[in-house]
Amino acid sequence: MFTKKPTICVGAMSGTSLDGVDGAQITTDGEDIFEFGPTRYSGYSAQEKQMLHKVLGKWADEEGLETARDIIHRKHIAILSQFPQAALFGFHGQTLAHDPKSQRTHQLGNGKAMADALGRPVAWDFRSVDVGLGGEGAPLAPFFHFACAKWIAANAPVAILNLGGVGNLTWIDPSKNKPEDQDALLAFDTGPANAPINDMMRARLGVDMDKGGTIAAKGQVLDGALEVFLRDPYFRKIPPKSLDRNAFLTMLDLVKECSNADAVATLTAICATSVISALEFCPRLPERILVTGGGRHNPVMMQMIAAGAACPVVPVEEVGLDGDMLEAQAFAYLAMRVARGLPTSGPTTTGVAMLTSGGILSSG
Repeated sequence: MFTKKPTICVGAMSGTSLDGVDGAQITTDGEDIFEFGPTRYSGYSAQEKQMLHKVLGKWADEEGLETARDIIHRKHIAILSQFPQAALFGFHGQTLAHDPKSQRTHQLGNGKAMADALGRPVAWDFRSVDVGLGGEGAPLAPFFHFACAKWIAANAPVAILNLGGVGNLTWIDPSKNKPEDQDALLAFDTGPANAPINDMMRARLGVDMDKGGTIAAKGQVLDGALEVFLRDPYFRKIPPKSLDRNAFLTMLDLVKECSNADAVATLTAICATSVISALEFCPRLPERILVTGGGRHNPVMMQMIAAGAACPVVPVEEVGLDGDMLEAQAFAYLAMRVARGLPTSGPTTTGVAMLTSGGILSSG
């Protein structure tokens, strides 16, 4: 039985960029953060990445998932076993498909099998209840982002921008007492981020990413590309709203005639443009945008966002947070909320009709 007391929780995250598994420990009661603890990371091998890419888009009732599931379980067990003090684990699994309009979402991995292997409780399947109740099922980190804003003692609205495979933004009013309070949060997916850049780099150059933005820095943005991109109805849709990793595959068609440098520069500018457009939905302009996820390591992407935003844009490290581990930490935090039956999403984060406590708790 988990109660309102500081508890050592560990979360694991394998994101849409498919680079590897993050593990992170925090001490929390599911409301406040008391301490950030050690972290671990294990990258996928080239063969593992290839296998996971093969199953992207598959649903749980489709065939051919066994090998990918074994990879997910093995890598997560190896990471989580390195946290002997943990009383509770948060296991997100690997998102393969996400279609909230059809009330479907698929995160590959079985938390009960994880709990049996680890011998300790595991909270998992965080998205299904929200999606089943008509929510977007994403993003799920905003309740944790609210706790982070309290932890850094923010005294004005701030935004946390995650630039993973997809971009998502959480606007936070730290004057509120709890994340479930009215007008405390607004969260939504901004648009594509690293996923299309990484996919193009892999297809054309056989490498995983535009490391340090070096190729984008050599290119020119394709004339008219940003205007064409912003015509998509998604960017006029009122949030909350969410995207599948492959929602904007047509972006690759847009740049197929471009040189490598121009194509990467254009895809990077598209990401930045979607973030800048998203700021129009914030209740008030945030005092600053704190950037997490792999995109913050890309100076070209960061400069493009900063050039269009009317507030400072800085990595989360500037306020003492760990941008490589924030999502793993979020699922440690959410695990405790699941264990205590606290809400994990609400109308202003996923668009679900009511405050919702998702997730399954499996004992070890």
